[in-house]
Amino acid sequence: MEMTAIVLLVVFFALLVLSVPVSFAIGLATLATMVMSMDMTPAVTTMAQRMAGGLNSFALLAIPFFVLSGQIMGRGGIAKRLIECAMALIGALPGGLALVNVVSCMLFGAISGSAVAATSAIGSFMLPEMKKAGYDENFSAAVTAAASTTGLLIPPSNILIVYAIASGGVSIAALFMAGYLPGILVGLALMVICFIHAKRKGYATSARLPVKVVVEKVLAAVPSLFLIVLVIGGIIGGIFTATEAGAIAVFYSMLLSIGIYREVKWAEFPQLLLKAAETTSIVLLLIAASTAMSWLLSFENIPQTFSQFLLELSDNPIVILLLINLVLIVVGAFLDMTPAVLIFTPIFLPVAMQLGMSPLQFGIMMVLNLSIGLCSPPVGAVLFVTCAIAKTKLERIIKPLLPLYIAMFVVLMLVTYVPWISEVVPNMLGL
Repeated sequence: MEMTAIVLLVVFFALLVLSVPVSFAIGLATLATMVMSMDMTPAVTTMAQRMAGGLNSFALLAIPFFVLSGQIMGRGGIAKRLIECAMALIGALPGGLALVNVVSCMLFGAISGSAVAATSAIGSFMLPEMKKAGYDENFSAAVTAAASTTGLLIPPSNILIVYAIASGGVSIAALFMAGYLPGILVGLALMVICFIHAKRKGYATSARLPVKVVVEKVLAAVPSLFLIVLVIGGIIGGIFTATEAGAIAVFYSMLLSIGIYREVKWAEFPQLLLKAAETTSIVLLLIAASTAMSWLLSFENIPQTFSQFLLELSDNPIVILLLINLVLIVVGAFLDMTPAVLIFTPIFLPVAMQLGMSPLQFGIMMVLNLSIGLCSPPVGAVLFVTCAIAKTKLERIIKPLLPLYIAMFVVLMLVTYVPWISEVVPNMLGL
């Protein structure tokens, strides 16, 4: 077993160093380890079976639908209306533009279900505006990177669907509801940091808008925000499943972006389909390869051995959960969220459950933890997208990111040790 783990890790990290895409690195490392344990033909056959089996899930059908709806809304003028709504409501507060950035990322991330989409859509508009208002461009980039991850907790969220599959059947509806309060807490924590930073730097505030204008801006954003009500309300009400909700989201986003706002032309739709297919294929390949690696780890009893090691390391639940979080933070800095969830859920979930943590709470804790990795070097996707938009270098935004990291980590600790935060909304709804 020790040799299996060593070969798997060495091949995997060697491939990452050689800049091999993560999905291929996972698949090739798994195959190489299988070949070491069995003949070539059985190894290849087993690998193919496990990859195909990993994709044989009805719940995964929701992912391409939500990806497509996010693509449509990203091009359909949704971001602009959400930003204007947030600006009308809180733009006059100290650090108003930074606060608007956070709120807009939360709202758009929740609608699109993608941190990268939120970074691109909101950052492309907000970063130039913040620069004009005198905000430090590195601080602005840091705020965008951190805030864009909140959409992974606030539903609909593709990564919560992946966790539901990896955990063996946690209710997607319950996970969606469980993500609301932690996601909002992360957003509020980031807003507190922005408020304090703005007061210290003396950034100028925006003029208060007349009530009539505020009402107009809010009403203009209502159709966009209604998507969340439509999707989540339908799932909670038992009207349709998460997969069917994805199809409804596509239909509604098309109606909104093409029919009402008219900012997406029918001629652009094939391009949006192609982009959504490309993104979906990347996600599904990651899922397939990660499922094969997860099976190999389980076959070699590595999760059970590691779980036993953690439980023998300490009998204090606080210490063990802290160790799990620290390991996941390191993992999140090097590995994409999807394979991280699929590979490490079977390892850490049994330990967490033995300590009295529900699968629901653990899922929210894990996604929040790995969200921090999305805006962490060396491979944080959101971080590099933000740097490209802000036209700044990675090393320049690390310092302004640190207070935001601390704020997110504080919320992570609250989610870890206070079950009520994750479970109160699902319990209220009887999920």
